[in-house]
Amino acid sequence: MAAPASHSYFSQRLRLHYVDWGNPDRPTLLLVHGGRDHCRNWDWVAEAFRDEYHVIAPDLRGHGDSQWSLGSGYALVDYVYDIAQLVHQLRLSPLNIIGHSLGGHVSTVFAGVYPERVQRFISIEGFGPSPDMLAKRATRPPEARLSQWVEQARELAGRAPRRYARLEDAIERMREANPHLSLEQARHLTVHGANQNEDGSFSWKFDNYVRVGTPHMFSPADLQALRSRISCPTLLIRGEDSWVGDPEKDGRLAHFRDARVARVPKAGHWVHHDQLDAFVALAWAFLRE
Repeated sequence: MAAPASHSYFSQRLRLHYVDWGNPDRPTLLLVHGGRDHCRNWDWVAEAFRDEYHVIAPDLRGHGDSQWSLGSGYALVDYVYDIAQLVHQLRLSPLNIIGHSLGGHVSTVFAGVYPERVQRFISIEGFGPSPDMLAKRATRPPEARLSQWVEQARELAGRAPRRYARLEDAIERMREANPHLSLEQARHLTVHGANQNEDGSFSWKFDNYVRVGTPHMFSPADLQALRSRISCPTLLIRGEDSWVGDPEKDGRLAHFRDARVARVPKAGHWVHHDQLDAFVALAWAFLRE
């Protein structure tokens, strides 16, 4: 597999990283990874699309080779700002977007704020909080949400990044997190997702504080309004073995103007890893419509 070019850009005084697979004269395809992941998790997808698209894959703040945010908060609005800055600085619009998990949620908000900039949008398991989650959150008063956030941040402040004595140990942990992965996939994801420490051990690149998030979230009405502003064709892809709720059954699909759901058998949360060929076929068919 050919390697992409590595670059940096600045957003809110952070040096953020992205990779560029070339072909700048082709239509842009932006690939946005999920939480505690990194841009090189898209390598197999990028290989499938790089000849026809200008493929760009960023590392979100606090992930991969991007700088960690000062403080403990990683808010959705900050991630959206970073994507908006990347699109603005590289003059990428109009563009197509594929986002996974957190990256899908971030991309949904971006497309809702800037619908004129997005031509086609694919979200893999990145549908935002379910109605049940939002309803449960609404029952908790703001002081309870804030105090929980304070306690979580305080706990992480005293938590050192986990160290693995050998790279093989980290690879095994990667396969535990997603049993669908082959050994080759797990090794690739681990090599690009971990740093070697001075003592020879290995730790994940992501900042532990990305686990905390923020006590402030968009309201259900805000999320529905943003989804309804997305004017481009949208494909929501779900793994049939995933824990993520079905956006058609729980009503989130109805928020979009022009969206449909595709379900992939024998795939969990990482559909583009678990069933790569099936995902690429779905994505190609959708992008070529």
